[in-house]
Amino acid sequence: MNKKIKFDKRAAPYIIGLLVIIGLIFYWRVGVEKNPGDYNVRTGNYRLEDGQYEEAVQEFSEALRKNPDHAMARLGLGVTFMQTGKDREALQEFNLVVEKNPELAAAYANRGILYDRQGEHAKALADYRKALELDPEILEGPGFLWRFMRNIDEKPPTIKDRADYLEAELAKPEGERLLKVPEIDEKQRMYKIDD
Repeated sequence: MNKKIKFDKRAAPYIIGLLVIIGLIFYWRVGVEKNPGDYNVRTGNYRLEDGQYEEAVQEFSEALRKNPDHAMARLGLGVTFMQTGKDREALQEFNLVVEKNPELAAAYANRGILYDRQGEHAKALADYRKALELDPEILEGPGFLWRFMRNIDEKPPTIKDRADYLEAELAKPEGERLLKVPEIDEKQRMYKIDD
């Protein structure tokens, strides 16, 4: 039973190819992060969009463990909490992002959505207006490809649409205001920054 294993030289290109693929995967997984935690944030965003909230929290938390100042990880965590009804935790995360990154429009937009859902419409309007001031492109809302990938025919209301609506309603006497329309409010989407 002392057989020698012979190496077939024809297998060398396949082995080299496999090693190159493994190297590229490793580089993509680890080497393309501009900042520690970026990969986890990207993965967390995928989990969030797929409704896998526990996994999203894990990914965003891991990103924050690697980089406690990662604004997009904290924003993703806040959005995940908001989507799961953990409003107090969501507000805490959004406030931290706004405090440390006052130029991040998506933080104001998401905090505005949370305030809106909680019935704090004046605060929501202020945050929506601040988001639009910081990033006028945020008013465009989700594009065709985003809607196509999620099988959404109609374009959901944008931050600008909601801000204009709230402003008009808040200008009316209190008894005439219609600030909540659940069928429309449900369609309002979260705002993230996709790299």
